[in-house]
Amino acid sequence: METYGPDADGPEAVLAALDPEQQQVALATRGPVCVLAGAGTGKTRAIAHRIAYGVRIGVVNPRHVLAVTFTTRAAGELRGRLRQLAGAAGGGMEQVQARTFHAAALRQLTHFWPRTVGGRPPAVLDSKLGLLAETARELRVEAGLPELRDAASEIEWAKVTQVRPGDYPAAAAAAGRIPPLGAETTAGLYAGYERARRERHLVDFESVLELTAAIITEHRAAAAEVADRYRYFVVDEFQDVNPLQKLLFDAWTDGRDDVCVVGDPRQTIYSFTGATPAYLTGFAAEFPHATVVRLVRNYRSTPQVVGLANRLTGSAGGRRRPPPRDEPLPGGAPLVAQRAAGPEPEFAGHADEAAEAAAVATRAAELIASGVPPREMAVLVRVNVQTERFEQALAQAGVPFQVRGTERFFERAEVRQAMGMLRAAAAAAPAGTAAEVRHVLSGLGLTRQPPLGRGSARERWESLAALAQLAEDFRAATPGAGLADIVGQLAHRAAIEHPPAPDGVTVASLHAAKGLEWDVVFLPGLTEGNLPIVHAQTAEAVAEERRLLYVGVTRARERVHLSWALARSPGGRPSRVPSRFLDGLRPRWRAASGVPAQRAGRPQRYGSPVPALRDEAPAGAADAGPRGS
Repeated sequence: METYGPDADGPEAVLAALDPEQQQVALATRGPVCVLAGAGTGKTRAIAHRIAYGVRIGVVNPRHVLAVTFTTRAAGELRGRLRQLAGAAGGGMEQVQARTFHAAALRQLTHFWPRTVGGRPPAVLDSKLGLLAETARELRVEAGLPELRDAASEIEWAKVTQVRPGDYPAAAAAAGRIPPLGAETTAGLYAGYERARRERHLVDFESVLELTAAIITEHRAAAAEVADRYRYFVVDEFQDVNPLQKLLFDAWTDGRDDVCVVGDPRQTIYSFTGATPAYLTGFAAEFPHATVVRLVRNYRSTPQVVGLANRLTGSAGGRRRPPPRDEPLPGGAPLVAQRAAGPEPEFAGHADEAAEAAAVATRAAELIASGVPPREMAVLVRVNVQTERFEQALAQAGVPFQVRGTERFFERAEVRQAMGMLRAAAAAAPAGTAAEVRHVLSGLGLTRQPPLGRGSARERWESLAALAQLAEDFRAATPGAGLADIVGQLAHRAAIEHPPAPDGVTVASLHAAKGLEWDVVFLPGLTEGNLPIVHAQTAEAVAEERRLLYVGVTRARERVHLSWALARSPGGRPSRVPSRFLDGLRPRWRAASGVPAQRAGRPQRYGSPVPALRDEAPAGAADAGPRGS
């Protein structure tokens, strides 16, 4: 067996910081490995140390490692951890390739295209909407922006599940999908979009994966080059892999089994895009000799938050309730909290949505006054349209906030422009200070006070203010650092996709919150029809909605606040019902007073009293599960 540069220090330094289960992951250096990693159990640490340990003992060449993630943030975090481990693991760790599926595929497509297809590689289409709008006009289909976005989502689902335009109507019907424009019209838009894309020599993100897989599969020279370059594979969030990504991954591995996959079936929340946990749950069947390791020690959250998460999935210990009937996947082993005890989860019922939003804002202001930084709080909602009322309530309460979108921080136009100007300033005066960062950014619109209201001017200001704060934080942590050092640190953060934390309470959708964490998480809108959403008509769809709430709960380190509103508008009829997912989680309520029965006499916060809520679980159910484990 080849060895690659061992060092005299020994591999113990790489293993020392790991718990017993994480060490099992690190020690399984070769062959197929499946890591079932619960929320907050240190999966990134485990796979980073596994790579470093394999390099350290000389069985893995870092140049041959391809680690694939789903987000640039996750790829950047993995690269950052590997960089930190470079001292213990020896040289060469910077040669490990940690990329998203799309970034890795695009790199290969660009490399192989001239030699296999010929000519210049196609340009990447950032959005389908432009071509879809043109196609809709040609077909005389009346479609506004919402309908075009829905059509784009349907096309993306079809492409990742390998459904062609002519087969779309039947496939959509079989999958229970109801496209707003109708299946036949959507199929026509899909076909026209594909024709226009090819004619203009463009590829979208799905085509990048499909074409790369085709080139590797059909061209021996390309396959041989990939096989020589990548021999050791790691895939994070394997529960979110879709059929097209699996097709590409199989082309990369080509029957080899030095594969480590990491995921959690309880965090499968992207099935509507074509993702499936079947590849994760079926990994041991695909590789019967695989090593399977379960990570269950939760280092993120308090026992109270962990207990709530366990009860939500029916995996709590102690006085255990049956698994949810809508859960098609086994609950799995319960998480075991490693942190000290914290506050109990807070439940609050409200008369209407305005009262709920105001209560969230008031509670956030109280926590800020008690010393919780605004950036350590989040309000997570089911759909993006719900963010507006919380933005208004937070603004009225004087609570700073930032709405989290999908755009990457370091790819924003104002951030790219600012980085260019800062590099120029550093080249002219490398010993400058952090104060000069603000001076440079002031020329781009950074003022002492933010612009009033929301909009592009406020968003631009927030981006520039975040860059200035990063510079000041680095200067404070690194006395004597000059402007060149500060710009170098900013460039490094950009390279590893490590954006600044927002300077206010994060307002985001539950899907956008995946992979993030805060000290305090508010989960409002927990009513039937919203969570689970009204479109969830099958047991599998409802189960995914439950997992979405599980993801929301497990974003919280210390406090989680769950709430619901019985009417949409003040004075409206209280026709809404609290989410079924709260059954067995929240305390019983006395119909007359709104006081939780088993909490009477205890200083717990439950929001405004709401009478006539439906019956709850037996007394004591809210206290079931591990306590301080």
